Amino acid sequence: MGKIPRAIVSVTNDLYTDNRVNKVCLFLMQQGYEVVLVGRIKKDSLLLPQRTYKTTRLKLLFEKGALFYAAFNIRLFLFLLFKRCNLLVSNDLDTLLANYVASKFKPSARLVYDSHEYFTEVPELTSRPSVKKIWEGIEGWIFPKLNTVYTVNDSIAKLYREKYKKELFVVRNVSPKWNGIAALQKNEIGIAENQFILILQGAGINIDRGAEEAVEAMLSLPNVTLLVVGDGDVVPELKNYVETNKLVERVKFIGKKPYSEMMQYTALADVGLTLDKPSNLNYRFSLPNKVFDYLHATTPVICTDLPEVAGLIRKYDVGVVLDKLCINKLIGAIQFLQNNPEELRRLQLNCILAAGNECWEEEMKVLELIYPKVGRK
Repeated sequence: MGKIPRAIVSVTNDLYTDNRVNKVCLFLMQQGYEVVLVGRIKKDSLLLPQRTYKTTRLKLLFEKGALFYAAFNIRLFLFLLFKRCNLLVSNDLDTLLANYVASKFKPSARLVYDSHEYFTEVPELTSRPSVKKIWEGIEGWIFPKLNTVYTVNDSIAKLYREKYKKELFVVRNVSPKWNGIAALQKNEIGIAENQFILILQGAGINIDRGAEEAVEAMLSLPNVTLLVVGDGDVVPELKNYVETNKLVERVKFIGKKPYSEMMQYTALADVGLTLDKPSNLNYRFSLPNKVFDYLHATTPVICTDLPEVAGLIRKYDVGVVLDKLCINKLIGAIQFLQNNPEELRRLQLNCILAAGNECWEEEMKVLELIYPKVGRK
């Protein structure tokens, strides 16, 4: 008998909370591939939940900066070079160089690029023009040579089409249908029954994503509790602010959680927050997966007026769009929903309708065009 075709999927994170990559790996298995997912392990990385596909986490001397990216791509290239594979899936620009060079040594292996964001405009690069220029050089060299590329929304796809005159697929980071099993109760996590619950979730709770404003707003919202589920660059600063301002009882840092556990917190919340600022093109045109998580957990949304996010919220009428992110407007939107339970219930019902259309099961139809079913080689 022939061998099962193997797909090697690579990403620079530690694999613990990247639900998009997990969904793609599971889909590839359905299409007939043996899947190997490659990432990295950090000093504070948690033990991975059991997966139905193989995982490898590369251990590196450096955990951030130019030395990390250089070391990761060298290690990833060597890993790919000596592994049998029929499909290489590169997630984001920071894995593309290793995948592209390795593909030149594997002429029978197909290379597919999944761009999760408009990488060269992330704030970490826009503030460092010399580093940004290096990444733009890598992208400009490789991107035009790629045969199959997909990205997370129409706005980012349009930017790439205009820049490289190349057609892209769009596969949004939509949530799978959620059955609501084992929802949490307030008393299980030390929250009084009369508290109105907000949630801010995500693997990238970083600067310019509204977390600071969300926490500061809590000073004026005595009957509200904020759950911060995930991690990011600003979390240590937020924790200090919470302690200094005696908000420890009402701002709870839950940390990283596997998807199923995270969704239990999301379903417990009355309102979900997505407060990115248009400080760079990547944030301006973002469509965070948490938006879809909120819808599937029947949790109405308060969002900033960014094209992709606000367009979705307005389309299904599932929340409140802030015309500007400031503390007073955010407080006003929270209090409006807190004091109008009938309106909140109406938005919750709209979330149910939206989730029926905006689900991963529908989004996979595009993936079927990108990754047709395969048989043994």
